[in-house]
Amino acid sequence: MKAGSLVPTLGAASLLAACGGGSDSGAGTPPPGGGNPSNPPPNPGEPVVDTRVSSFGLAVLPDTQFYARYASAETGNQFDKRFGSTPFLAQTQWLADNAAALKIPFVIHVGDIVDQVGKPQQWEIADKAMQALETKKLPYSILAGNHDVLQDIGFENGQSVGTDAQRDLAKEPYLQWFGTERAKKQSTFGGRDPSGFHEYHVFTAEGQQFLVLSLSWRVSDNGIVWARRVLKDNPTLPAILVNHQLIAIAPDGVKPLEVDYGLMLWEKLIRDNDQIFMTVNGHHHGSAHLTKTNDFGNAVEEMVVDYQMAYQGGNGLMRFYEFDLTAKEIRALSFSPWVRQKPAATLNEFDHVMLRDANNEFTLQMDFAKRFARFASNFKPAAPSATPRTLAATALMLDGFNAIETPPAKPAANAEDYPHIAETLAHWRFFGGTVGAALNDREVIADASGKNAKLTRGALNVPAGNTAQLADLRWSSDRHRLSSAPGSVQFSNAESARLSYFMTDAATALNSETFESTGYTIEAFVKLDKNWTDKNAWMNIMTRGGWNRNFPGFQGWDASPPVQFAISNLKEVQFEVIPQKPAPTSSRANWSGEILLDSWLHVAVVNDPVAKETTMYVEGAPILRNTVNTVGLASQNLPWVVGAGYYQGNGPGGGFLGAMGEIRIVAKPLLPSQWLTARAAA
Repeated sequence: MKAGSLVPTLGAASLLAACGGGSDSGAGTPPPGGGNPSNPPPNPGEPVVDTRVSSFGLAVLPDTQFYARYASAETGNQFDKRFGSTPFLAQTQWLADNAAALKIPFVIHVGDIVDQVGKPQQWEIADKAMQALETKKLPYSILAGNHDVLQDIGFENGQSVGTDAQRDLAKEPYLQWFGTERAKKQSTFGGRDPSGFHEYHVFTAEGQQFLVLSLSWRVSDNGIVWARRVLKDNPTLPAILVNHQLIAIAPDGVKPLEVDYGLMLWEKLIRDNDQIFMTVNGHHHGSAHLTKTNDFGNAVEEMVVDYQMAYQGGNGLMRFYEFDLTAKEIRALSFSPWVRQKPAATLNEFDHVMLRDANNEFTLQMDFAKRFARFASNFKPAAPSATPRTLAATALMLDGFNAIETPPAKPAANAEDYPHIAETLAHWRFFGGTVGAALNDREVIADASGKNAKLTRGALNVPAGNTAQLADLRWSSDRHRLSSAPGSVQFSNAESARLSYFMTDAATALNSETFESTGYTIEAFVKLDKNWTDKNAWMNIMTRGGWNRNFPGFQGWDASPPVQFAISNLKEVQFEVIPQKPAPTSSRANWSGEILLDSWLHVAVVNDPVAKETTMYVEGAPILRNTVNTVGLASQNLPWVVGAGYYQGNGPGGGFLGAMGEIRIVAKPLLPSQWLTARAAA
């Protein structure tokens, strides 16, 4: 996993896939209405048009790390518990069952097989999923991503550290689970380098041979020499280069972005090897495509695809490429085989079986014979034998699938048009001042719950060295479309020692509340500023004062406060807490996917003390990375802070950049119909 792009994930339905009811069509199953799927009959009276082509498909499995992690028993079997199936196995089993119908001779995995390299249960999930391909004798290439190696060291540290040359090969789990002996059993296997991390395969399709060269995370200089030797030993084969990292996605979430590691590979391996006509990688969240021209004047199509930050860790999304040798095209589809397995009752508005935007469904023009003429002069299409397989794949995905169409949510009729909950312990609504005006020093935000948990703006010179100005907090009329509060507060200039924040009073009852028997719901309407950068990483929406190490027996990372509701360096919503039960000796964390800048979000965190689970929802969608075995919130009887946080017991710090509309803390788990996004009559 790696940031480097902005992915419209939660809240952007066009990039959220999932599964619905109905069964998959099996391999060779006739299309609706009967007939031969390879050459359907024309309508009566119409001339016969042969629409058959010479083509084949390749399947790409993007980063599966969260599928492996959250299907394990130690993370609560979160997929099986909610959906009765798991996305990784759903992908591979679907490919094994439909490879013949879609003319798929080979499958590519781009790495990050697991999320935590030292967790055997995650490798077991991956092992079982890839066995589905092996059982049906569908060959595949695989490689180690940065999460699959013991030392995750980036290219910025140079080639003297972090490559395959510096690893203790006997200790690497990747080599133990997906070693050379396992790879040798595949009919397409060509060989591995001495480290065992890099491999190549040769598959045959439409009478032609193709080479797939897969290089694991941080290939060494010796590994590049080996890769060049593979190409030299197979001089007539068109080659697809697979890496975990090569190109990224720009901050707009659309355009491609070149990175230093990919540029190194271009210089040392790609540009002067005309056989490499296509590259595929993951690692950077989202999808993009870049065409480059090599030293011979020929195009190299570079593509990144990684859906891990979308709904449910990617929701089973994968990539399908059809190589149409007759029409001289490469056609790309992005869809989720897991979609068709999910029970209909579990579907929501984020469940879409296919992604239809231009970065996920597209066509590349490629005259294969001309492109390969320098090294494969005899390359030519086979006789047309089937209609385009993208049409067949689309039918398999869409036929009989009923997407959920959610009626538009109802905006509030007035400032009180929201569900009022008796168990509310604090409800801060950031409106009431003149739009555009600065908040006063020591400005008070009333508590709408009636429990007297008011907030007070922190002094401009506290902590020591703070350079905050009054105008760093301004009243605004901007708000989330479903918030009944007619405004918000804009936090600005939140870098380094300059921050603005609010705190509860020292004697506020909320400070000591543990929610042990009741559970809780914490809601917030927030918007990240469009000028957010890495300098604002780990900024805080809200924290609870204190220091984890001050809990007796606490173990683990001890720089955080008991509650940290923040935004990570990857633009994820982080909710990390010390629970009251079990004993407060370690933290529990919920993590969203990447979120959009300059876009309002409703975040709800719901703790169920009976199930001992805490679930985060972003824009109504349950996230994947939730916590189990957690009850309540441990307290050190210190104030709550909004807009800043604590680090190693010191604070405030880590100021928020963006807008806040409302924050509510309720001493019970709430249903969506009781959230602030619902209406009073609901």
